[in-house]
Amino acid sequence: MAVCGFWGMMCFGEVSVTTCDAFDSSKHLKRRDAQFGFDLDGKYYVRLDLPSAKTAKPGETQSVFLVPQEGLCPIEALQNLARVVPAGPDDPLFSWRDKHGNIRPMVQSKVINHINSILKSSGWGTTFGHSFRIGGASFYLSQKVDPEIVRIAGCWRSLAYEAYIRAFEQVTSRHFGQLLAQSSC
Repeated sequence: MAVCGFWGMMCFGEVSVTTCDAFDSSKHLKRRDAQFGFDLDGKYYVRLDLPSAKTAKPGETQSVFLVPQEGLCPIEALQNLARVVPAGPDDPLFSWRDKHGNIRPMVQSKVINHINSILKSSGWGTTFGHSFRIGGASFYLSQKVDPEIVRIAGCWRSLAYEAYIRAFEQVTSRHFGQLLAQSSC
């Protein structure tokens, strides 16, 4: 869930629900909304068709494309999820089985709390739901992906994504700007 949110530059609310009972197949990702395929160059990808997204108009499906990545691969994560939690096409995409074998959707606050407990125990601070969208965009920008490609891939309809560019530039200049000066002392 986190890997797909990061690489797909999605808000965590787009991959989770607010409560276990809040799952609505007309608004939330289902297993059938993940389409595996090959592009025109024969490269593997997954398309997630979000039935409801923050940046989409009401009733508009928004597609997010995931491609293979080294290390934490969203496609491998989705394939593993299908093996570990077999589910039907109309079940929540990101789900788990309770002790009775029932499929349950992943609840945003519980997932974030779990992730934060791991981060805190490692001394890395905490995260929040929008961190995955911001982190994915910042990573792509740090790898010199054209900002317009990041905007399109992240489905930004406004120039809000530019805040990540400015934030990344500011962090870079504050933390990396003095490295040469420090090393010459």
